[in-house]
Amino acid sequence: MLGRTAIEPRARGGLDWARDRLALTKENEMIKHELIDDVLEIQISRPEKRNALTHEMYDEMRELLLKYGRGESARAILFYGSEGIFSAGADLEDFKKPRKPGESHGIQFIRALASCEVPIIAAVEGFAVGIGATMLLHCDFVYTTEECKFRFPFVALGLCPEAGSTYLLEKLVGPRRAVDWLMSCRYIYGDEAYESGFVTALTEAGATLEKARQRAIELIKFPSSSVNATKRLMKGHYKDKLTHVIDREVEEFNSKLETGETQSLVSKGTN
Repeated sequence: MLGRTAIEPRARGGLDWARDRLALTKENEMIKHELIDDVLEIQISRPEKRNALTHEMYDEMRELLLKYGRGESARAILFYGSEGIFSAGADLEDFKKPRKPGESHGIQFIRALASCEVPIIAAVEGFAVGIGATMLLHCDFVYTTEECKFRFPFVALGLCPEAGSTYLLEKLVGPRRAVDWLMSCRYIYGDEAYESGFVTALTEAGATLEKARQRAIELIKFPSSSVNATKRLMKGHYKDKLTHVIDREVEEFNSKLETGETQSLVSKGTN
């Protein structure tokens, strides 16, 4: 675990910074992170499985959000995927295992993401599927390409949408389009995602990370108290509603996951 609890602007020296950078460069790490100039970058790095997320990966990202998302140790957080892919969503192998009592690793991660006090930026290329797409609903800025594909495949797997998507998606793209995306399980390309308001802007392929970093640099030039207060005020009026929606989704999702029909569909799927 990292020892530093606060980073001064542009602080790059010392053992703690070296440890942060080492976390990004370890080849066997599936969640890599780097803290530079008050911006925490989190890379999803499991390319052999198209960056599908495991329980351990959720836990690592949640710990990073809890540590750096309060505005004391970082002023912005940036997510991106390795090798031109954002994420194929949850590793379907984990859906085949018996669930332990309590909330899933994925939902604990989503709750940490939703409660993050600093701006969250995502650079999305290739595709974002399942929770790889719904987590973007909790990001403040999302940059992608025309060719990128998004998909909410829950109904096709005998499940229901999660991460508050049954509420947040409608707020972003409107009720008709939200119903289409969530019930048809079709792919949505970047141009439609942009036109609908699901993402912030389009870039050329290979340029989303650069654009996201530029946005982060711009944000940390402003007083962090003002940036964070703006986010808090914009999201605060529906905070309780979102919590209730996620609770209901969790109940429905867990009940469906245990059925034979869903397990049959999940067993046929691959990441």
